[in-house]
Amino acid sequence: MLNSKLSRNHLFILVVGMVVGWLVLAACQPVEPEVETITEEVIKEVEVEVEKEVEVPVELEIVSERLGAIEANGVLRCGVNQGVPGFGFLNEEGEFVGFDVDFCKALAVAILNDPNAVEFRPLTAAERFTALQTNEIDVLIRNTTWTLTRDSELGTDFAPTTYYDGQGFIVRVESGVAALEDLDGATVCVLAGTTTELNLADVFAARGLDYTPLLFDESGDTSAAYEEGRCDALTSDKSQLAGLRSQFEDPDAHVILPETISKEPLGPVVAHGDQQWGDVVTWTVNGLIIAEELGVTSDNVDDLVASDPADPNLRRLLGLQDDMGVKIGLENDFMVNVIREMGNYGEIYDRHLTPIGLTREGSVNALWTEDGLLYAPPMR
Repeated sequence: MLNSKLSRNHLFILVVGMVVGWLVLAACQPVEPEVETITEEVIKEVEVEVEKEVEVPVELEIVSERLGAIEANGVLRCGVNQGVPGFGFLNEEGEFVGFDVDFCKALAVAILNDPNAVEFRPLTAAERFTALQTNEIDVLIRNTTWTLTRDSELGTDFAPTTYYDGQGFIVRVESGVAALEDLDGATVCVLAGTTTELNLADVFAARGLDYTPLLFDESGDTSAAYEEGRCDALTSDKSQLAGLRSQFEDPDAHVILPETISKEPLGPVVAHGDQQWGDVVTWTVNGLIIAEELGVTSDNVDDLVASDPADPNLRRLLGLQDDMGVKIGLENDFMVNVIREMGNYGEIYDRHLTPIGLTREGSVNALWTEDGLLYAPPMR
């Protein structure tokens, strides 16, 4: 009985000892620290270029090889038309005359102060761009339409538009044709290799009309074939149709249809790659438009210069302020010389286009101040 009691006591003491030991061991274990999650933001160092003070305008000298060659040779080579009355035409005296021709002369005055320092190169529509690309001419001023493909694929740059045109059709009054649909199945005379030929195909296809094109390389040949009755209609820019009609034996026997089937912005073209030369052509054209805006004419230009005007816009045009000519490689009074010899834009227009029936008033070729499209950037 005693032994049994001792055994239970020993067992109790053993269990208590084990529990105490376990508690002592647990107390001696290191406590696991509470972990704090830290998010590290990585910022990349970016090098920032320190802004530098730049003098404006930047001192920049652009040298034009073409302008230098024209000055050295004493002549401007200008590609023109010789068969479109009003624009480019060889008269009975064998002289080139017309609206486009006068822009060639204006450039010759701007550069060489001589309207006769021009070598005119008559070119067909098919030849004109090749003549620019092969350096046969310095500038092309030959009723040429500004288009994206010509601007991007032919190595050419277009100066400001000098005449806003559109394609139309001329027919005989006796034919009874009054609208484009009346030409279904007709034979149409048209210049080959032009936007005119492409527009003709587009508009007839769009309207489901049939036609037979009769193609020629020269405007004179198309009009001759039409007059001979080889085609029912002649299509071209409406300005050209007006010029050709004025040369017909009986102009009143022919009528230009009212429909206009395209946009044809016409103006000078230069070869791509000579920025300064392009500026010379561009600002000679702009200067002629600005001259009309400001009322400067061939009759009053010298008096205006002598009067020492206060208007800064007028002073810049006349070369009395801010060195506008020098900035593009010309004399500051280059526009005075141009206006004295050729007149302003309106004078050139009235000299050649008004006589063939191209009324300017109320048309897109009026100045922007008279609800037209003719608008030049400021010369400043």
